[in-house]
Amino acid sequence: MADSNKNEYVADILRGLGLPILVLAMLAMMLVPLPPLALDILFTFNIALSVAILLTTIYVGRPLEFAVFPTVLLVVTLLRLALNIASTRVVLLNGHTGTSAAGKVIEAFGDFVVGGSYAVGLVIFAILVIINFVVVTKGAGRVSEVSARFTLDAMPGKQMAIDADLNAGVIDQDVARKRRAEIGEEADFYGSMDGASKFVRGDAIAGILILFINIIGGLIIGTTQHDMTMSAAGHNYTLLTIGDGLVAQVPSLLLSTAVAIIVTRVTRSQDMGKQVLSQLFSDHRTLVVTAAIIGALGLVPGMPNFAFLTLALLCGFAAYRMARRSKQAPPTVQDAVEPETALPELSWQDVDPVDLVGLEVGYRLIPLVDRQRNGALVARIKGVRKKLTEELGFLISPVHIRDNLDLAPNAYRISLAGVSIGESEIQVDKDLAINPGQVFGKIDGTPTEDPAFGLEAYWIDSAQREEAQMLGYTVVDPATVVATHLSQLLQSNAHELLGHEECQQLMDRLANVSPKLVEELTPKLLPMSVITRVLQNLLEEHISIRNIRKIAETLAEHGTRSQDPDALSAVVRVALGRSIVQSVAGTRAELPVLTLEPELERILNESAQEGGNVGLEPAMVERLHRTLSEKAQSQEIAGEPAVLLVAPQVRPWMSRMMRNIRNLTVLAYNEVPDDKRIQMVAAVS
Repeated sequence: MADSNKNEYVADILRGLGLPILVLAMLAMMLVPLPPLALDILFTFNIALSVAILLTTIYVGRPLEFAVFPTVLLVVTLLRLALNIASTRVVLLNGHTGTSAAGKVIEAFGDFVVGGSYAVGLVIFAILVIINFVVVTKGAGRVSEVSARFTLDAMPGKQMAIDADLNAGVIDQDVARKRRAEIGEEADFYGSMDGASKFVRGDAIAGILILFINIIGGLIIGTTQHDMTMSAAGHNYTLLTIGDGLVAQVPSLLLSTAVAIIVTRVTRSQDMGKQVLSQLFSDHRTLVVTAAIIGALGLVPGMPNFAFLTLALLCGFAAYRMARRSKQAPPTVQDAVEPETALPELSWQDVDPVDLVGLEVGYRLIPLVDRQRNGALVARIKGVRKKLTEELGFLISPVHIRDNLDLAPNAYRISLAGVSIGESEIQVDKDLAINPGQVFGKIDGTPTEDPAFGLEAYWIDSAQREEAQMLGYTVVDPATVVATHLSQLLQSNAHELLGHEECQQLMDRLANVSPKLVEELTPKLLPMSVITRVLQNLLEEHISIRNIRKIAETLAEHGTRSQDPDALSAVVRVALGRSIVQSVAGTRAELPVLTLEPELERILNESAQEGGNVGLEPAMVERLHRTLSEKAQSQEIAGEPAVLLVAPQVRPWMSRMMRNIRNLTVLAYNEVPDDKRIQMVAAVS
């Protein structure tokens, strides 16, 4: 066992030494003369490595799967420059001996590839440099720069999309953390590629300078030190320099192409070959028109008829096969809801109870809820139920899904106890780009509103998703739109989801850990109906009942004095004050609050009636509502919670009257914990 651990330790050390040894070897090549055989091996390795990198960029599914590419690009560029220095040393020292002085690889590129003519070699080298420097490298550098800028601009929109999925219960914290890490990696990758593309550009410029330096230096050394004629020196040193330049330019062109490929890739888990086949030849009409044009050219006298007509026949045959394949009937979509079996005689089984939570969809939305086809909305609804169950503290009832032919094809309706509480329409084949309040431009799409919160939104094509995120929009798919709408409605009406059965389940679970508490509470002190009503009051004001033990202890303590659900709800709110304030303002030491002016508060206290009702003129209530709305909006814009602090006897009335003011929380003085400092923001008149 010890030997095995020792071997693994040694192996880890050896694996970690690979890159440092390679960097030191490159530095050594710049300083230590290399024999021609070593140059042949290293030049061959450089070409093979460049080919492998190019093929990796082609076959990789997503650019982030090759995230180490910028570092690899830097190392390979340094390797090629080190080889240029090593080969330049050998060419200038031994070039007078012949064209084989720097090894067989350089000689082959100088003699065989360009036919032994340095004039042809200069032309080919110039063409390669133009292709590499002007076309590939310049275009790849521009794409890298734009991709890096757009990726950074799109980060806020992508983060908000993740938050939207997390809030809708579509994903959990682990998945959200993983997606945020991917966004950071994507930004780092494209930022690194923007800088790494400059390596390739500089390498192309260095290749041009090295060529002229080698030719001029070789002519001077050959004629002055080795008594060669200008013609002989020009022949030897020029061929060696051109061979050296071509050996370096071929891997450089391969790497430039690899950079261009990976920065122009679409972020999908699919290799480039599949993307080309699926998008370039997705429509058989493209091949039909191509075959017709090529065939017409093949009939022109003087044209290479055989080549043109053969290619036209191949394109026509491929178009025929694609057309036949597209005409095959697609599999029929089975209904998401199984038809009910008719019973021979009526019975009480035919009286269906009303579904507590229902979702009805038009026929075009059936694929979203078809379990046999793994409908996306089914998984989203499970996530919504799980998230709300954890937040509210009781099990959310299942959502009964059925199709409804009376609805519009793209419409859906959400019902609670058989009564519709929300409906809208979606477009299955598009995404919804929601304006969160600050965007950097307009997006082309169909104007609409987010059904959950009424925000400005646009239905856009899936291809516009990246553009919309870069402009700051939050982009979600149709299933997430419905799930978010369902989550918002269920959270707003949570008090109607809690009944006697759910309350009994809560008491049974509490009895497992605190049996004496439950035994003392019900049915001795309070009937189950009163406890249920208290819990419903808390949920109606968006207070979680997760801390059911604290709620039960408070009810047991005050149940001997009163059985009024509203009075008991008030004392439970005081007991839960710390958690209520924390859910509104977080863990900050200070609580910014709005208060009522003394005169207004005196009027409300004096007009308080039995049961917490307050009698005010409608005009006064309207003015108060408008003023509080403006103050709450100002707090929201400033990033602060909107909290109205009032006297305990008027808090229930104020909460009911101001419930439709967005993000406004009404608290009583005695609900604020003693250790929380109150910061006065404004007094409402």
